Amino acid sequence: MGNGNWYSQFAKTAARFCGKPRVFTLAVGVIALWAITGPIFGFSDTWQLVINTSTTIITFLMVFLIQNTQNRDTEAIQIKLDELIRATKGAHNALLDLEEMDDEMLNAFRAKYELLAESARKQVEEGGFDTDSPEA
Repeated sequence: MGNGNWYSQFAKTAARFCGKPRVFTLAVGVIALWAITGPIFGFSDTWQLVINTSTTIITFLMVFLIQNTQNRDTEAIQIKLDELIRATKGAHNALLDLEEMDDEMLNAFRAKYELLAESARKQVEEGGFDTDSPEA
């Protein structure tokens, strides 16, 4: 596997696996087992340290796996949206890579679309329609 591809594949597989109801049930079972053993170990500091350390490590690792999966999903959605813009007659191709623009450019586009929305609401209030495609 190529540079970083193994991690993406691992993260995707791990995220799918960890999202299954069986894994959640297993986690609840482990916590219940830990709680049940409390009296056996006299609710000692070591007994508490076991669950604290375990959950911290698992949480730390899951943050990276979830972030990787979320990044991949977001990129896929952006590509799909870009394709819809590209394929829609009359759509503005300047919006294709909007997520890559700086805040100033994003704010400029947002302002244009806010004006369009305001104008469309006024048309509706006056009994008109808001289903056309005005220039942005």
